Amino acid sequence: MYQNRFVLCSAAALLALAVACSKSSPSPASPTSTQEASSDAAADGSTLKVPAPAPVSPVNGAQPDTLVLTANKVTGKFNSSLNPSYEFRIKTSGGTVISACNQVVPPGSGNTVSYTPTCTLDLDTAHTWSIRGTLNGANGPWSADTQFKSPLGGYINGSELYDPLYNLKTVGSIRGGVTFGPNGATLLGHDSHIRYQLPVTLQEGELSVMILGADEGSEGDKSKVFAMQEGPDEGDITDDDYRMTAELRGNKYPSPGSVTFRIITGDPINSVFDGDRAQLNFNSSRWYFWRFTWRTGFAELTVRQDGPNGNVIYRSSDGTGSHPYRPSPQLVYIGAPIGRAGPMDATLPGGTYKNLWVSSRPRPAFPGE
Repeated sequence: MYQNRFVLCSAAALLALAVACSKSSPSPASPTSTQEASSDAAADGSTLKVPAPAPVSPVNGAQPDTLVLTANKVTGKFNSSLNPSYEFRIKTSGGTVISACNQVVPPGSGNTVSYTPTCTLDLDTAHTWSIRGTLNGANGPWSADTQFKSPLGGYINGSELYDPLYNLKTVGSIRGGVTFGPNGATLLGHDSHIRYQLPVTLQEGELSVMILGADEGSEGDKSKVFAMQEGPDEGDITDDDYRMTAELRGNKYPSPGSVTFRIITGDPINSVFDGDRAQLNFNSSRWYFWRFTWRTGFAELTVRQDGPNGNVIYRSSDGTGSHPYRPSPQLVYIGAPIGRAGPMDATLPGGTYKNLWVSSRPRPAFPGE
């Protein structure tokens, strides 16, 4: 009996040991990339296990000449090879998200990631920006809102030009009498104009601007509101191989208020194209939106009341043959330089200009338009 009890107790002990061993914790496994995303949100709402990226510039209320948002990249908390994309966000100083500025950009190479906003911001105004990592629908935590001030405005970048002009300055070169005010730049005389040189020729695009106070009562003949030609010098624009002039004819012309355009696409003998001529009545206290577009084989001038979405009062287009419009270098003018026909055929004085846009991209929705 004693022997049987010993065997039974020994068997029970072995069984207990086996059960105890079966309940022991397994060896910890290395984390995998699947652990980087979770359907369970953290306290900050994030579902991607990465830290918040660190903003690099602009920070501390800085005001750059050109707005480029830059931050340090992040890696996964469990997988250092994780390479997420990045979402940028801009807010007003009051904390309202400017949804048009939200943008996800790929990580690219290097240790930082950058985004150049193409949305429209109020100029010279306080804003904040932030950034977070994002991957396959999972998002990391946002960085803290970082303060900056939007640029004063205006730039020439390759074949693109923007000049607000109501910020009391210009990115162009002033010729003759020009004054600045909250409405923009006012051209005072026939010789007054602002000159811009594009570093890269724009063969296809638009030149558009808002104009106040330019009307048929101003002294002028075949007067111009804006123009383009080939540089580098301001030669006689009248027969320049790449002349483009948008005209609003003044009170010395037989039919004041006549609107038309002319474009020459490389040959002043065989490549001269004109828009239809229409006599209009302008209101000097009203804004008008002037837009010239061109591409190989086509040119068009449109004039609208009040803004880019206003009533069309003039539209004319013309075929321009097979030769591309490619002045090199390309000069753009508000107003126009004096040509061989004299001052009365140059700038129509009295016009106030704002939001000059020259680009292959569509015109953005500028504030106040």
